[in-house]
Formats: sequence, C-alpha cells, structure tokens
Amino acid sequence: MNALGAPGLRRQAVKTANCTTSLNCHARIPRGGVDRAAWFMLRTCVLHFMRDVCRHIFLSSLMNQAVTPVPAASAASDRTAFRVLGAISFCHFLNDTMQSLLLAVYPLFKAQFHLSFGQIGLVTLTYQFTASLLQPLIGHVTDRRPQPYSLAVGMGCTLMGLLMLSVAHSFSMLLVAAAMVGTGSSIFHPESSRVARMASGGRHGLAQSIFQVGGNAGSATGPLLAAWIVLPYGQRSIAAFSSLALAAMLLLAAVGAWYRRQQRKPKAAAPRRETALPKRQVMAALAVLVALIFSKYFYLAGINNYLMFYLMHEYGVSEATAQYHLFYFLFAVAAGTLLGGPIGDRIGRRRVIWASILGIAPFALALPYASLGMSVVLLAIIGFLLASAFPAMVVYAQELLPGKVGAVSGLFFGLAFGLAGIGAAVLGQLADSHGIATVYRLCSFLPLLGLLAVFLPDLGREARR
Repeated sequence: MNALGAPGLRRQAVKTANCTTSLNCHARIPRGGVDRAAWFMLRTCVLHFMRDVCRHIFLSSLMNQAVTPVPAASAASDRTAFRVLGAISFCHFLNDTMQSLLLAVYPLFKAQFHLSFGQIGLVTLTYQFTASLLQPLIGHVTDRRPQPYSLAVGMGCTLMGLLMLSVAHSFSMLLVAAAMVGTGSSIFHPESSRVARMASGGRHGLAQSIFQVGGNAGSATGPLLAAWIVLPYGQRSIAAFSSLALAAMLLLAAVGAWYRRQQRKPKAAAPRRETALPKRQVMAALAVLVALIFSKYFYLAGINNYLMFYLMHEYGVSEATAQYHLFYFLFAVAAGTLLGGPIGDRIGRRRVIWASILGIAPFALALPYASLGMSVVLLAIIGFLLASAFPAMVVYAQELLPGKVGAVSGLFFGLAFGLAGIGAAVLGQLADSHGIATVYRLCSFLPLLGLLAVFLPDLGREARR
C-alpha cells in the first residue's frame, strides 16, 4: 500500500501528467496551407490529448498499487497480457499497412496496364469480397476448432499476394493477387481478435482498442510508403514489403504458441456466461448494431475517400493542405480507437455506442458549412468520437453472443470492410452525378441513425437480474 493514499496518488498523478503539457510548447507553427488559428487549435488538441492519455495511464498504474491485494491464483488468471496485446497490435499494423498498399498503388497499375476505372473497381471488388465475406465463415469455423497457427498462415497468404503483385504482367494476375491479399486479411482478423480477448485479463474493451489501433495506424501508413517507395521505384519494389509479412509471420508464430499454451491450461471453475436475453431480442440488437456500422462506415468512406477533393473544391486549397486535413482526421480516429475500449470498460459499452454515433451528429451537420479553420476542429472531434464506437460494438456483440468470439469478430470486421467498399463506390457515383458538396451534405445526416442505439439492451442490467 502506498503511503500517499488514494487522494495523494491522484494529486501526484495529475501533477506528473500536467508536466507533459510543457513539452514542445514553443514548437513552430508550419507556414502556408492551413491558417495559423487552425494550426494553433490543432496543436492545443494534440497536447491536451497527450496530457489526458499520460494522466490516465499514470493514475491507473498508481491506483492499481493502492487496491486491496487479491489471491495469487486469481491475479494470475486475470492479468492482462500486454506483451501479447502489443504483438498482435503490431501485427495488425503490419497487416493493414500491406492491405492499404494495394489500394494506394492503383495509379501505378492503371497507367502500366492501361486499366479502365471499371477494371480498377473489379480489382477492389475481388479484394473486398475475399477480405469481408470470408471473415464470418472463418470465424465460425475457428469457434468450433480453434487454429492457433492460422494467424501465420493468413499472413503467408498476404506475403504471396504481395509477391504476385510485384511480378504481375496481366489483369487476371492482378485479380488473383488481390484475392490472396484479401484472403490473408480474412484469416487474420477473426483469430487475432480472439487472441486479444484471451489476453485481456477481463479488460475486453482495452484489449480490443489496443488491437484495433494498430490497424488504424497501418491503414494510414500504407499510402505513405507507397508514395515514398513504390511510385518512385516501380512495381518490382512491392516485393520489398514481403519482408514485413515475413516478420509478421515469425511474430504470429510466437503468438500462436502462446495461444496453444492457453488452450492447454486447465480452465477456471467459473461457469460459462450466458446472455439473459431471449433469442428474438438478441437478433434485434444485432440488427441495430449492423445499422450503426452502416452509418459509421458509410460516413467514414465519405471522409477517407473524398475529403481531399471536397476541400480542394470548396476552399480552393492545395493537395498538400488537403492531405494535412486528412491526417488530422486519421490521427483523431486512432486516438478514438485507442480510448474507446477502456472508456467502455468503465462506463458501459452501450453508453459509448450511443454517444459516439449520435454524438457526432451536430458536428457532422455543421461540417459542410464551416470555415476551413473550423473544419480542422470539427474533423478532429468527429474522428475521435466516431472511432471510439467500434471497439465497444465488437465487445458488446461478443457479450451478446458468448462463445462465438470468432464468428462475431469476423462478422463485424467483414461488415466494416464490405460497407467501406460499397460506400466508396456509391458515394463516388453520387459525386459524379450531383457534385462532391452534395455528397457531404447528405452524409452529414447519417449519424442520426445513432438514435437506434436506444433499442440496445443494457447487458449489465440483464446480467444482474
């Protein structure tokens, strides 16, 4: 027990965390592009975010020392395996970096193979089909027969897909390579989500957030690596990224060995948790979650794919300035993903889902009419709140259907992939026919579907009955 006591620990934690805000307080504001006020507000938001994260981590570590000790056996069974979570999150980073690389090199393939936009769409369809529709099936199979080393096998599929992309000489070979990359993703996500839950030590939201933030970071990194390496050095340079897949395979083999050891350990005597809800109510809750995912990923598709075009059209900014805005949004998405799970562990996942989807509605409705500087702030708020929903949704659904972690994870990750692809295609056609500004005005109403969250049952209350 620490001699300071709980109040003293809180004061010490706050004092230590507040010291972080003094770092880099005189950093230069970049010139050009976004006006100085927007840069200042962004810097302030980032510093406050860093301060709050440091405060949360430091305070949690101190308070954990002040709690009443628990028996050794219980502590061993409930300990969160952060090394495993870090490894699976890093592999998620590598996986999504390589996945997003495929989409980022479309201009190269279009010019080299003289592809039409329809053929580019067919490549995307092949990738999205294998990456989304196979995930629930693979999750269902591994629920029945867990496969600890399937993680490394899935990454091997991605490795082969990248090698095929680097030497592809025809459109049909591009399609096969895209299918291999998508298959690798469909194998990786359900089982890796199961590993994250196994390593959580009961802190399921935190574990899901750590796992997913790696994927968000990878999705943002892939296009940068494509711009720095593939576009200057050509198609053959894609083979260099197979080294990332090989490194991930070795790391995932070690994670698979840990996974197998966990399976062989004697199970605790605790009874299997069952949901107290009738089947009809469970199905209704799943339908609401699917509707909320539709709202979230259609809106994200509009931001991720067309934000730069919107800013250049509406405000006349340069492509570099528009890319900065997209980066701010992606940074906020990563922050929301990281913190959404732990917040759900503390206040309840239903509340996080409600606040994150419906909570962005006023900001989304204001975005099409905001100034360029204010759009930076609105995008940061929207990205943070919107991203915090997905970890809570996945864990909520896993608790809704206990014993079906793989199937639930595959379903939700598959929906995320599929709806993002469909949303990009639909919104692209709408932008061609009615203009990019119309797309953003229509998308601003999608978060109002968050009202459906009122029909989600409170699982904690049902479990207490």
